[in-house]
Amino acid sequence: MGGKLNSLTDVLKKTLFFFEALSVAELAPHVQRRMLKDYSLPQVEERVNLCLNQNPCFYKEKENWRLDLEGNKENDQFYSLLLKKGQALNLREILKNANSKKKKAKKILSEEACLISDGRFIQLDNGFWGLTEWEVETSHYSLKNLLIKAMKIHPGGLSIQQLHQLINSWRSTDLKTIEGVLKKLPYFEIAGDGVWSYNPTARVMYEDLLKKFLIIVGRQKSRWHYDRTRWRNMFETMQKNFQEAASGQREAAAALAEKMELAGQHEYLLTQMAEKDLLLSLRKREILRYREHLAKLEAKANSILYQCRLWVKRCKEYQAEAGRLKEILAKNQGNLEGLFTKIQNHKDRDRENKIKISELKELHSTKVAELQTEIVELKQKIERERVSSAVKERKLMDEISILSNDLKKSLQTEEEFKRSYLFAQQELAAAQEGYKRLERYMKNPLVALVLQICSFFSRYSKQPI
Repeated sequence: MGGKLNSLTDVLKKTLFFFEALSVAELAPHVQRRMLKDYSLPQVEERVNLCLNQNPCFYKEKENWRLDLEGNKENDQFYSLLLKKGQALNLREILKNANSKKKKAKKILSEEACLISDGRFIQLDNGFWGLTEWEVETSHYSLKNLLIKAMKIHPGGLSIQQLHQLINSWRSTDLKTIEGVLKKLPYFEIAGDGVWSYNPTARVMYEDLLKKFLIIVGRQKSRWHYDRTRWRNMFETMQKNFQEAASGQREAAAALAEKMELAGQHEYLLTQMAEKDLLLSLRKREILRYREHLAKLEAKANSILYQCRLWVKRCKEYQAEAGRLKEILAKNQGNLEGLFTKIQNHKDRDRENKIKISELKELHSTKVAELQTEIVELKQKIERERVSSAVKERKLMDEISILSNDLKKSLQTEEEFKRSYLFAQQELAAAQEGYKRLERYMKNPLVALVLQICSFFSRYSKQPI
């Protein structure tokens, strides 16, 4: 059965199957060795206890836990299938392969949750399922646990050779190591004639004492660590103080030596300063004399320089005036040339204007003659139009008189029509009054009766005889 176990439940199943009954304290080291290596022993015990209580395939008998190998009846067919195959199987692959017998396969194979709560099955990390009884890996268990297992199988006791043969079937060992473990642990007792037996109560007491001893050792170790750190801190502080004192002494000695050196240097400097003061006084006198001489020379040089500057200034002024006059002369020459050219242009324009004026005079005379002829013709046309307009005016006056007579006649006819219209309206009003009067008469019942009789006789008279 290849592959590692998938979960803590599977590790507990394997361990309890091999050892039959173990307490939580005995299970914790096995689990820590197999899975929870990063956890402390109390944390492992807590997780193991939680897993044992949650899973129904484990049951408690007094203080020891056991594995229920009866299992669920629903998983018996899958158990028999694994026994036939002799190797781990995957539920999903079985379901995929069972195409025609899909319903039967679903009935035979239970869910994984049921298999987890069954003590006969374990799950590998690759998802395959196997049996707890297959390939018990005794290499994960210590020699002490294997000896306890062997003595539990044979409670009457076993000799060293018998133990060696039995344990060699699980794991290869030698007699010396077995004998060393038996003599080392007090809960392995010699019953007589080289027969060794296992005392569980002595083991419980031994483990309790060992735990207490370890707790005491841990406390002493923590105290020792605390004292060690405290003494180390004290030593470090004292060492620092000593170093500070030594450094202070060194600094004081260095300061004294430096002070002596500074005093000698001070005296030497004083003597040098006195000598330098004498030299400086002599040099000051020389410098003052040189300064006076330099002042005189500077005054002479300044006067000469001032005169030179005046001459230079005058030369520059003369040069500037000469340049300005040259510029003015050049400008005047340019202006004169421009004036000559302008005068020549004006003369040319005057000639052209005179020619144009003569031409315009000729054109004016011709146009005046033409206009006079046109004026004469227009006067003649005006007289003709006056005559024709007078004739037309007479004709229009005649037409107006005719139209006025026609208008008078039409007005007279219109008045007559109005009068006839008024008479017609009066007659219509009289007819309407008569009609209303007749309607009133017709509303009388006697008149209506007479009219009916008349209408009846008129009908009768109209019928053919």
